Amino acid sequence: MPRLVSLPGLRVQVLEAGPADGPLVLLLHGFPESSESWREVLPRLADAGFHAVAPDLRGYGGTDRPEGGYDLDTLANDVVQLARHLQPGRPVHLVGHDWGGLIAYHVAAMHPEVVERLAVINAPHPSKMARHLLNPAQLARSWYVFAFQIPYLPERLLSARGGALVPRLIRRAMVDPSRVPLGRLAEYEANFSQTGAARAAIAYYRELFRRNFTPRGLRQMRNYPRIRAPFLLIWGDRDVALSKAFTRGLEPYFEQPPAVQHLPEEGHFVPLEAPEKVAALLIEHFTVSRPEEAWGVSADSGAEAYEESPPPPA
Repeated sequence: MPRLVSLPGLRVQVLEAGPADGPLVLLLHGFPESSESWREVLPRLADAGFHAVAPDLRGYGGTDRPEGGYDLDTLANDVVQLARHLQPGRPVHLVGHDWGGLIAYHVAAMHPEVVERLAVINAPHPSKMARHLLNPAQLARSWYVFAFQIPYLPERLLSARGGALVPRLIRRAMVDPSRVPLGRLAEYEANFSQTGAARAAIAYYRELFRRNFTPRGLRQMRNYPRIRAPFLLIWGDRDVALSKAFTRGLEPYFEQPPAVQHLPEEGHFVPLEAPEKVAALLIEHFTVSRPEEAWGVSADSGAEAYEESPPPPA
């Protein structure tokens, strides 16, 4: 059952599993999801002895929907406050998918003392995102980011007919929608039927565009602090929104060699499509001590090649 956690200025609804005194794993969902995306991952982490906690991010699900605070710094601070509340004085394992991944990178870079190990699923490192933003192939994949800048219309579409469009969008991005029963996505539909839910979700993209997709913002993203936490990137290779090129050339952004695990038969919504694979990879990442050479990047199975886009003008 979900429960509410009261943080300074924000009440956060979470799903959790596992022993309260186990190592804490925070799992951050993406768009247009909620903590429900981790429901089948949580018990597998719990069985391995972890205290696994999946929050509804700011504006989603049962978490508060304030008018503001959808910029990356504030979203990351929400996670920092939750980590310190649930496990005071100790770093946590942090996992993020899609938008949750972008937030997880930000937490690990800006608040390194909070993160013991980091895992991200189908979300580009901010520096890679800034450098590839103007690549024509990626621009075509990311059309929705620009469409979300249109006033009023996106939130009206997402909330229309009780949020009926949301599960359709998710299923269209899956390799095999039959892996996920229709009823499994009912929570996402219900979330977007609530007043203000679509506005909050779209605000993530509008704040990112307004603050980060500017010459100054892109310059800051290209010069992101190196992340010191051991890092695992899990990538569904059949992602319709993000290129596999985001999985290559990550070494400059981390103090330790990053690991990349490709899942060739999964799409963008990996936690929904393959929760058992995600859980197994996370458990290994959080528990196994590996020699340094084992942290090298895995072979890229057919990653499409394209040249680095020239950096945007400063």
